[in-house]
Amino acid sequence: MTDAFETTLEELERSPDRPERFSASFLAVLPVTGAAVSTVGRLMGSETVSATDDVAVRLDELQFDLGEGPCWEAVGGARFVAEPDFRSEGARRWPRFAAAASAEDDIASMFALPLAVGDLRFGAVDLYSRRRLLLEDAHIRQATAMAEIIGRHVLRDALSSLADDVTADEKPYSRRMVHQATGVVLAQLDLSADDALLVIQAHAFATGESVAEVSKNVVTGRLRFDRQASGIEATR
Repeated sequence: MTDAFETTLEELERSPDRPERFSASFLAVLPVTGAAVSTVGRLMGSETVSATDDVAVRLDELQFDLGEGPCWEAVGGARFVAEPDFRSEGARRWPRFAAAASAEDDIASMFALPLAVGDLRFGAVDLYSRRRLLLEDAHIRQATAMAEIIGRHVLRDALSSLADDVTADEKPYSRRMVHQATGVVLAQLDLSADDALLVIQAHAFATGESVAEVSKNVVTGRLRFDRQASGIEATR
């Protein structure tokens, strides 16, 4: 399992423009039947990015339409969500979603975890199984590691479509400040330069500030990023 996991992580890192691999990666490592990766909520809209099968797509669509389900709970709570007894307990937790899902397919267990970069949560990974299943702690750690890589890919793709928020007159100063801030965040979180910059961009996206404004706050010490149990958190 470890070899499969490490190979899958390496393939995910090399596949930012191959979303079909995002969902398939979970089946290569976890004992689940299907998976879907989606953006969730108003920030990027609710849309399936990658799915292993039509059932996974349908489970996503039901949650989008009904506004409830494991993906919403994962994003809202910034945590891994598990329901091994979906037929019984799922109906208690998400009554409308469970009723609609049961009418479509024989789903025994469902799981979800958020897609996030820094303090920005913008999507989820949904996993389902046709047999009752309880994921082990090692499985959860592996799924979380894969979701972190996928989250960076999805956010980079979204950010690449946005216009640069720095005008030509501001560039000489703001770009220098961004580089300095990237170094600070890199040291705070022990990330690569690319991922440190992505954390800054994600925070700017989440708060409505410009990248230059966030960078200035980082460099002056008014904003810092720390690793918490729930992920990377920003503090002022």
